Amino acid sequence: MDISYMVTPFLAWLVAGGLKFLVNSVRAGQWAFQLVGYGGMPSNHSAIVSSMTTLIAWREGIEHPAFGVALTLAFIVMLDANSLRGEMGKHAMMLNRLTADAAHGVLRERMGHSKTEIAAGVAVGGVVATIAYYLLVKQ
Repeated sequence: MDISYMVTPFLAWLVAGGLKFLVNSVRAGQWAFQLVGYGGMPSNHSAIVSSMTTLIAWREGIEHPAFGVALTLAFIVMLDANSLRGEMGKHAMMLNRLTADAAHGVLRERMGHSKTEIAAGVAVGGVVATIAYYLLVKQ
């Protein structure tokens, strides 16, 4: 296996996570270590799957079956990030309200992504994969 298939999604995760930390820190007006995790701009999950989809498109072409599999997986991950995890966040919010008087822990409410956050993740993944392709593969 070519190293680009291992390095590219890791780099996409690293870049998206770094950008998310910076965006959250600017919005909070302080270092936002407590906001690291699910949700936020850009979507790490979208960056990871789109980086692999883009790398496969560059290396194998969009007519290759691996591209179809990667694209399908990317859509599933992005739909999940927008809908299912968004609904989980709404449930957490309601449970937090119901248990506000009890001595329970607080559930994380920000779990899903907006369409803009997903699109930003796709952009990050596509850019990272394109750079990785030209640096690691097409020399």
